[in-house]
Amino acid sequence: MKIAIITGASAGLGKEFLAAAPKYFPDIDEYWLIARRQDRLEEAAKLVNKQCRIFPMDLTQTDSYRRLETELKKLTPHVALLVNNSGCGYLGNVGEGELDNQLRMIDLNLRGLTAVTHVTLPFMDTGSRIINVSSIASFCPNPRMTVYSAGKAYVSAFSYGISEECAARGITVTAVCPGPMDTEFIYLGEIKGNSKTFETLPYCDPVKVVHGACKAALAGKRNYTPKAFYKFYRILAKLLPVGITMKMAKT
Repeated sequence: MKIAIITGASAGLGKEFLAAAPKYFPDIDEYWLIARRQDRLEEAAKLVNKQCRIFPMDLTQTDSYRRLETELKKLTPHVALLVNNSGCGYLGNVGEGELDNQLRMIDLNLRGLTAVTHVTLPFMDTGSRIINVSSIASFCPNPRMTVYSAGKAYVSAFSYGISEECAARGITVTAVCPGPMDTEFIYLGEIKGNSKTFETLPYCDPVKVVHGACKAALAGKRNYTPKAFYKFYRILAKLLPVGITMKMAKT
């Protein structure tokens, strides 16, 4: 049995990945959908004409990784696609606001992604694809979203590293680095309306991001950055001193 695992599948980019996956990965028999809200997952499952397993789990909690690992060991499926999409981001300087927000970003964006990948990889083989949702924030530190941007730098570096580790097994890993999108992410993190940078940057279309990411994954690319503007920014961030790019990227 070939399965796909999608985290953060109840809304936003995760939901778009679920809707697009059958077109690009038609041989997948079953979808395992992970997010906190069961009702939203059940609604998302209607997007595909395939069997879906619902896992209402909070990936900041260790018990969630253990439950996923237990299910994988019990059913021993072939994981053809893993989409690590779960994530959160909060606006604000370190030392201000709620500590829980800073820790949640670390627990979900780093620990959650790492743990899900670790327990899933033993069930992947030649032709399997991993798509990790990173961000343009990974290109350089973003003041006022320091923990978030540092975490996404980890996601990209982690993706490139395991891509090399998995190459001999025929497994590809793609880090997806979109710019701002009009999804619930920017509202839950209280970013919308509170950042001049987010108001001026060109927004990415979630549907186009997902289709581009799936094509990049099938082509075996290690990075997918949508829009020429952000491709140029990625290059610029490598060439300019970090002190200059940080001022440009301040949220």
